[in-house]
Amino acid sequence: MPELPEVETIKNALKKAFCGAKIKKTEIFCRRFRVPIPNDTETKINGGCIISFKRIAKYILVRLDNNLSILWHLGMSGRVKICEKRPETLSKHDHIVITTDKGCLIFNDARRFGMFVAFPTDKLTQNPFLQKLGIDALADGCNGNYLYQKFQNRQTPVKIVLLDQQVVCGIGNIYASEALFGARILPQRPAADLSKKECQQLAESIKEVLHKAIEAGGSTLKDYRQPDGSMGYFQNKHCVYNKTGQRCPNCICDINKTGGIRKIVLGGRSTFYCETLQK
Repeated sequence: MPELPEVETIKNALKKAFCGAKIKKTEIFCRRFRVPIPNDTETKINGGCIISFKRIAKYILVRLDNNLSILWHLGMSGRVKICEKRPETLSKHDHIVITTDKGCLIFNDARRFGMFVAFPTDKLTQNPFLQKLGIDALADGCNGNYLYQKFQNRQTPVKIVLLDQQVVCGIGNIYASEALFGARILPQRPAADLSKKECQQLAESIKEVLHKAIEAGGSTLKDYRQPDGSMGYFQNKHCVYNKTGQRCPNCICDINKTGGIRKIVLGGRSTFYCETLQK
């Protein structure tokens, strides 16, 4: 699933290409997504002018000038493609095609776990998908004090707590492992055991990892591509994620004895860490 850096990268590309564009035609070829797309969606958004693009957690919010906004989630495998004009032949799983006076926008989603829903802009705070979200991982308020307060009385492994979107939103499996490595904290430690100093280190590591990933265009492991079709390349800078048995950066241990980076499963998700550097 695209995480914060991938969604931020896509949002920035859409903003550059389509901000101020008028929607001339919307074609929806499949409505069976995680949330079914209502039959009147095309009628509602056609003719609207795109005012802005905003990322909220792992969602993209497209605001129109007709008091409507589109809440867009890429799901597990969703891709966004930007074209100068509508292709004569569409690719398999190109489920939504939006033609504007600035080009064409295509949503491709093989697994259809994504979401594309139009709703009144003035009811944004009432949207059920946004109401329970925690603080954004890149917000100023996501600091050591915030994490320390949220971790109190949480005996759950800190890695699992970081994936809870009601605590911090935007962090997924890749960047939780990377941020914990950066902060030198074992992912299986109970969240409540972290000191204020460790929480501060973790907050700083989260931001550092996410900013670096955004600069690299995100991580391409399977399906993710940037809207121009190019891959992100932050996967080339991963310290521990998906590197079982390898050395971590600046490794100080004897890999023949430790076995290198370890993999465990927490909350059903693969988790990677260095047993020597992380405590």
